[in-house]
Amino acid sequence: MQQTRCRNCSYVLGEPRPNFCAACGQDTSPKAPTVGEFIQHLGGNYVAMEGALWRTLALLLFRPGRLTLEYLAGRKRRYVLPVRLYLTISVLTLLLIRFSGAIQFPDVRPDGKPIEFKPGPDLTFIDVGTARAGVDKNGVFYCEGLPPWMCRKLAYRFDLDPKNLQRQLSEAPERFLSHWGTAMFLLLPMFALWLKLVFIDRHMRYTEHLVFALHVHAFWFAMVSLALLGNSLLSVLALLSVPIYSQIAQQRVYGGRWWLGLLRSLLLIILYGSTMSVALILVMIWTVLS
Repeated sequence: MQQTRCRNCSYVLGEPRPNFCAACGQDTSPKAPTVGEFIQHLGGNYVAMEGALWRTLALLLFRPGRLTLEYLAGRKRRYVLPVRLYLTISVLTLLLIRFSGAIQFPDVRPDGKPIEFKPGPDLTFIDVGTARAGVDKNGVFYCEGLPPWMCRKLAYRFDLDPKNLQRQLSEAPERFLSHWGTAMFLLLPMFALWLKLVFIDRHMRYTEHLVFALHVHAFWFAMVSLALLGNSLLSVLALLSVPIYSQIAQQRVYGGRWWLGLLRSLLLIILYGSTMSVALILVMIWTVLS
């Protein structure tokens, strides 16, 4: 039977039947796509050489702050949206970190000697700021700088036989990455909030700061990916580019004098660094507890 209405919006299709609905744009073909068609639909202009992805990456990587200015100026359709861009790059980076084995929980004791999985190992599981938890050389659990209820949870978690303790340590990096990816998605709005506070005289909306935060974080994740490729020179250049790029992008988006911009950046580093330190402690604790 000839299809006369769009399956998505019920719009009456003309004769001969068009390939796409004039009202909503959906494909009018009732057949499931072939593998080739599916891949084509998945990519589309997103990965085409002349498409939005390549224009977006070119501005993101080589024109600090320009992508944010383009979005705030209303030129959105020609680029990948900020949230999609951030999610794509961050997920790919976290996968690369996971499979590269870049994050490893310690397999040596604080004195540099290998950990022996037997009763009474000298092992610190958490050591961030004033928060410390682990098992000393006499096999006694210790917990400092953490709430009592959390120490009780950790004490129960550490009460493992050597085989289970070794298994928990081997699974810890994967759990840490999973939790840290979630934490970063929650930290990003906090970064935008600190931006609004630091640049309160710019009278910009919170969402405008959020766009800048998404773009800057996407660049940071991209540089982490480059640093993990194994080339030492490329790794050094990628890491050095982070503060330089961030300062230039900030200056282009927010304007003002350079020396004042540097002072604002210092305040932003203090605020966001403190927030990330707290988040790191919580993620490490949750990694042990989960």
